[in-house]
Amino acid sequence: MTNMLDQKVRYTAALATAVQSADLRVLLMVLFQISGDRRWLSEPFRPARDVSLIADEAAGFPEHIQSEIRAAAVELLSRADQATAIEVPGDDLMVEMMSTCLSEAVPPEYAPMMREQMGFTPEATDSVEVTSGHEKQTRPVVIVGAGASGLALGYRLQKMGINYITVERNTEVGGTWFENTYPGCAVDTPNHAYSYSFGNRYSWSRNFSPRSEIQDYLECISEELDLRQAIRFETRVTAAFWDQEKSCWQVTLSTNDGEERLEAMAVVSAIGQLSQVSMPSLKGADDFQGTSFHTARWPSGTDLKGKHVAIIGTGASAMQIVPEIANDVASLAVYQRSAQWVRPIPRYQDALPEGAQWLLKNVPLYAAWYRFTMLWRYGDGLLPSLRIDPTWPHPARSLNRANDRHRQEMTRHIEQELEGRPDLIGKCTPTYPPYGKRILLDNSWYKSLRKDNVELVTEGIEHFDQTGIKTCDDQHHPADVVIYSTGFKITEMASRLNIAGLGGRRLEDAWADENPTAYIGITVPDFPNLFCMQGPNTGLGHGGSAIFTAECQANYIAVCLEKIVTEDLASIDVKPEALDDYVRKVDAEHEQMVWSHPGMSTYYRNKAGRVFSVMPWRLVDYWSMTRSPKFENYQLNRKKAAQS
Repeated sequence: MTNMLDQKVRYTAALATAVQSADLRVLLMVLFQISGDRRWLSEPFRPARDVSLIADEAAGFPEHIQSEIRAAAVELLSRADQATAIEVPGDDLMVEMMSTCLSEAVPPEYAPMMREQMGFTPEATDSVEVTSGHEKQTRPVVIVGAGASGLALGYRLQKMGINYITVERNTEVGGTWFENTYPGCAVDTPNHAYSYSFGNRYSWSRNFSPRSEIQDYLECISEELDLRQAIRFETRVTAAFWDQEKSCWQVTLSTNDGEERLEAMAVVSAIGQLSQVSMPSLKGADDFQGTSFHTARWPSGTDLKGKHVAIIGTGASAMQIVPEIANDVASLAVYQRSAQWVRPIPRYQDALPEGAQWLLKNVPLYAAWYRFTMLWRYGDGLLPSLRIDPTWPHPARSLNRANDRHRQEMTRHIEQELEGRPDLIGKCTPTYPPYGKRILLDNSWYKSLRKDNVELVTEGIEHFDQTGIKTCDDQHHPADVVIYSTGFKITEMASRLNIAGLGGRRLEDAWADENPTAYIGITVPDFPNLFCMQGPNTGLGHGGSAIFTAECQANYIAVCLEKIVTEDLASIDVKPEALDDYVRKVDAEHEQMVWSHPGMSTYYRNKAGRVFSVMPWRLVDYWSMTRSPKFENYQLNRKKAAQS
């Protein structure tokens, strides 16, 4: 009894300290859901609206209201007999709570999605357990890749009892997070949103965590959920072809012990869009006698101290690397092809206080509501401002009034950061509308460009020689090390796995001319039982979390596989007309969006100008699309029919 009292005293003391760091809008939702007392949704306890990406935790309340909220939380949460009054808020109540929390109207269609993401209701596949058809599944599902997407699907299939294996070319899980080890590598989505809706909550050190924490998180998840037992590391898929006679995939694997062939019921590409590096063809590059490498292939133990360094490209990776190395190198030449819009993120590097960490780990519902605020702020709110207003009088500079306001805000940030350097302001101010290319975060980027040993080079590269780079203005820039921050071969995706479907049709031919397409980004006609994760038109150009879309796709694929197993189907194959109709809708939407703006190049578009990488949909739209497959859009092939 004494021990229990001591524990309660310690818990109450820790709670009283922790609530000083609480996000009060989150704490209010916890108070209401546990107590059921509606006063926590009413004045004077309605938070002020805050559109900051990391909002003020005080939520606009005066000191005496802050104190009242914190005191009530300590009193309620320290009760031994506390119970949650509202386990699962209904649609109307969920909308009211979300809208109160954010002080803005949340559309009703978000209620089911957010309830699921917050863990109030189970995932769609949680109630599905394949028992009736399990004994008929003699061949496994093969998942290619043990990154965030592959782990999400492995978790679903393991829970459902569907036999699967995951093949991973690396020695560890993590995918792009395992491979990208360059200095400054970090997530540009808050990790409380860039994490699974399932599994134990990870103790993130800050809102935007470094790559090492994300990699550790994925390793912890794979251990916690026992996913590693199904992973074959250091194994590559070198070919896969559909065996029509046997109604299965013949998959060729390359392992440390040689080549191996296995038969698979289905193949799932979980290699994503950012796995195959893109190296530019630059004259004389092979003549360079120094060290050169791509950011995604950063050599272990690289020491740049005192070196003359060139970095080619000013995308996301370069903007993370430059501030990390600028103080150590003798000189740094940054080669820019076009300026990028960069968004200031106050408190980007701030550590999460101990109290906030404690609340996320120990207070029921706190982590769920904190996750909601991050999902919302980095979710669909931006999308309406990316739609072209045909009546807007300044189409060359922006799309609409809101987009122009964003332009003014980011231009003002450039001018403030580069005050006194008109040369850099001119070089760093884009001419295209904001968000036309991937938006980047200012992690001391502009401050780094101001350093005496850093030069922003906007002249084109004419050729390399043995000692450096000569630009088109006839200037020679010495270099000891050249770093390629030149992105990835986005158009290849699953086609680089050497896949042949019905009649030997190759996926690389189906996706020729840099134009990959897939129904809901997941299935392709004439490739039965083949599924893609992070496939065409599923990237996030407006915000959100790739782990969120991975969960959507994992749900969709798992339901498809469940149907194949339980109904003992030979295969399912999406109908061409379903894909054609879907692509028409995608293209029609993109014609109205910023990524189709004329006169602008972006890796979201192919050489013909079609947007093939990112989706035009809201997150809630894609979540709805992937809840329950419309099997009328598929050819369902029975085994008897296949055999005859």
